[in-house]
Amino acid sequence: MMDYDYRNNFRMDRLRHTFPHPMLYPYPVMKIIYQRISLSLFASVLASFTTAIPSPAQAPAPDSPAIESQAHDIVSRLTLEQKIELLGGIDSMYTHAIPAVGLPRFKMSDASVGVRTWGPTTAYAGGVSLAATWDTGFARTLGESLGRDARSRNVNFLLGPGVNIARSPIGGRNFEYFSEDPHLNSILVVPYIEGVQSQGVIATVKHYALNSQEFNRHDASSDIDERTMREIYLPAFEAAVTKGHVDAVMNSYNLINGVHATQNEFLNIKVLKGEWGFKGVLMSDWDATYDGVAAANNGLDLEMPSPRFMNAKNLLPAVKSGEVKESTIDDKVLRLVRTELRYGFTARPQFDPADSTYSVAGRAVAMQGALESITLLKNEGHILPLDPAKIKTIAIIGPDAYPAIPGGGGSSEAQAFEPISQLTGIANLLGANVHVLYSRGLPNVNDVFRHTRWDGDVKIATYHSHDFTGTPEPGTRRNVAEYKADQWEPADQSPRSIRYSASYKAEDTGKYLLIGAASGEDAFKILVDGVPVLDQVHAEGQVPKYVSIDLTAGQTVNVQADYLPQAAGSRFGFGLAYEPSLIAPEATQFAKLADVVVVALGFDTASEGEGHDRTFTLPWGQDALIEAVAAANPHTVVTLTSGGAMDTRRWLDKVPALLHVYYPGQEGGTAIAQVLFGQHNPEGKLPISFDRDWENSPSKPYYYGTPGGDTILHTIGDNGKPLDYTIQHINYGDRLMVGYRYWTTTGKHPLFPFGFGLSYTTFNFSNLQTPSSVASGSTVSVSFDVANTGNVAGAEVAQLYVSDPSAKAVRPERELKGFEKVILAPGETKHLTLKLDARAFSYWSDSAKKWTIDPGKFTILVGDSSESTPLHADVTLN
Repeated sequence: MMDYDYRNNFRMDRLRHTFPHPMLYPYPVMKIIYQRISLSLFASVLASFTTAIPSPAQAPAPDSPAIESQAHDIVSRLTLEQKIELLGGIDSMYTHAIPAVGLPRFKMSDASVGVRTWGPTTAYAGGVSLAATWDTGFARTLGESLGRDARSRNVNFLLGPGVNIARSPIGGRNFEYFSEDPHLNSILVVPYIEGVQSQGVIATVKHYALNSQEFNRHDASSDIDERTMREIYLPAFEAAVTKGHVDAVMNSYNLINGVHATQNEFLNIKVLKGEWGFKGVLMSDWDATYDGVAAANNGLDLEMPSPRFMNAKNLLPAVKSGEVKESTIDDKVLRLVRTELRYGFTARPQFDPADSTYSVAGRAVAMQGALESITLLKNEGHILPLDPAKIKTIAIIGPDAYPAIPGGGGSSEAQAFEPISQLTGIANLLGANVHVLYSRGLPNVNDVFRHTRWDGDVKIATYHSHDFTGTPEPGTRRNVAEYKADQWEPADQSPRSIRYSASYKAEDTGKYLLIGAASGEDAFKILVDGVPVLDQVHAEGQVPKYVSIDLTAGQTVNVQADYLPQAAGSRFGFGLAYEPSLIAPEATQFAKLADVVVVALGFDTASEGEGHDRTFTLPWGQDALIEAVAAANPHTVVTLTSGGAMDTRRWLDKVPALLHVYYPGQEGGTAIAQVLFGQHNPEGKLPISFDRDWENSPSKPYYYGTPGGDTILHTIGDNGKPLDYTIQHINYGDRLMVGYRYWTTTGKHPLFPFGFGLSYTTFNFSNLQTPSSVASGSTVSVSFDVANTGNVAGAEVAQLYVSDPSAKAVRPERELKGFEKVILAPGETKHLTLKLDARAFSYWSDSAKKWTIDPGKFTILVGDSSESTPLHADVTLN
């Protein structure tokens, strides 16, 4: 009997074959196929109850003479002061209202994984999880669901999607973005935007541009050549504008080649509004405007969240003096008004009574995204899928097992109504007859600080200076445990610096962890026996830092911590602990008792999020936890939560199975359980290269800039006074060699390649057909067969790469230029055809300033990852 549970789903429109008769396949296969369509039927039933309700939802109308005339009429009735007032936001998330001409204020919301700003919402598997699905149909479905969620909350502007390139695995917002590849991002962003805007909500593609790191994001300049910018970092924005017809773009915080994005003439005027013909609204990220006149003259239309710089104080005299033309102001207002008229915001309520604030259909979409994205990276001995009939006791261990972690931190963090953790998802699936044992496995970081056994009291010297000079106020404390994660407090203007000194005597011989943590923009440095071992510089945000040190029993070390608070009071803690002692005793006890162990590790909203980059290593103690559990029970499966790759070297060879779950949204726990126990065949593919280590990551040599390369930028602050600040220059010296482009070009290998993902079945590629030669600039059709050679139904992503061995310019060895996801029953074969346009063979010529094809031989490669392309054929472009 077919199960209509929303959790066991696969959309019917993704089945590209006639629904098979049950007699044609054995029951396990039919069960998978039925499960994969039940959500579609469930959603259809829901839809049947709503079709009778008139819906005011409407896609935007195309621009027309009537709309243009109406927009010009509204602008003509505004004073210059009113026009300037419209160039800045109000109340954090609104545009200004001008009631005199019938313009109400319009509402915005952060997005990426859910409509987060206005209370609880549906939290989806978005960003990197969406990219891991490689499913354009799902991208459209997700966009539509987000649009409906926005309408039910009266939201006009949805501040997403984010499409910046995952240049480095430590980028703090990689989880919000899609992938390391411009083609994959470009293909997915279009249906996402179309889905959002089809519901009468403006999508906002962000962060334009080159915002591929979070550290020092206000004062870092991404210094890059035009070719790399055009080929790697701009294509997704270009597709969003020229193909997705997005109606809002958000500038980034960073500078590009020494000029802030919000006042960057090349990006905003020449490329976005010139070459791409963007007619919508270009807004700033929140507090990403730094010069009102420069921003006004170089393309910024809307300063958010308030007009700190593009205000009457700065712009009225600039217009009167001719420094800013009034026609420039008019163009900005026209863009805003024209867009609002096209969406009918002034003629209809934005709230749509046909949409639910708490959406059961939205839960189904969240479930679909989680199921499609989960990526199986290792399955030694085919330990997965697990057989529930053979399990009497299961241990679920780790900081990420409970509570649920739907997404990363920062402005994309959505408060889900009912997020399902890995613990509850697995327990719900197994039922009452299986014993479930749970342990977090590790203490809270402040517990480590509180229980550090210092050899005597910690001595405290508080200086009334920023540099530990002057006469300090002495004090003592047993421990220092005042760390407050994500704690924001007003800046303290009185100078302070605090030095903590303590001794530690090791009781055991082995590995010890020294951990330090502060909040906000606080800085600290920790020294052991006078040698610096931890250094947290002044920055916008941070996560706890740690270092491993080896000590022998009886050895005493002196620890000094220098702390520079930015707010009143202290938000700092540090401690030292014997690494094995950090593991909760019940974790290994439960592991020994269990038939199988699931260890849920990785990052969370505190350790991976906006305003700071994350570490490549796992958070403190997690490596040791896996080692301890795997030693207690070899039947250990690891699930990793993160926006990308991380260091697995200490333990990967000790566990038989590894799942990358990214940030799976509110239904993640249920989806993970279904994949673990074979109710859903894993189908996610890595949208990033999974590096072995940070030291050999392609971006590592360039990521933090060149020492001594900083410059001073002279500008005017929002108080009207001169302001100088230091710009850190980040050289994009890796150029085109981002991710798999580097690995395939150099012949080196990451741990897991881009596009990789295992399945519970097997696939075969064959019968590649391409023309032997075509005219340069023509569309090239490439066809091939994909067969399911296993015994269960599954989904495969056929990936097409193009190589240009005869190019005159230096090019990566291969580049993704096409893909298609296909669902196959056991033994089924499908013939696929992918089309390559002229851009697929082109590179950007810096000298010619255009996309260029060098005639000659190209190689077409087809397979299931960047490093597994069994099919290849040459085609000559004449």
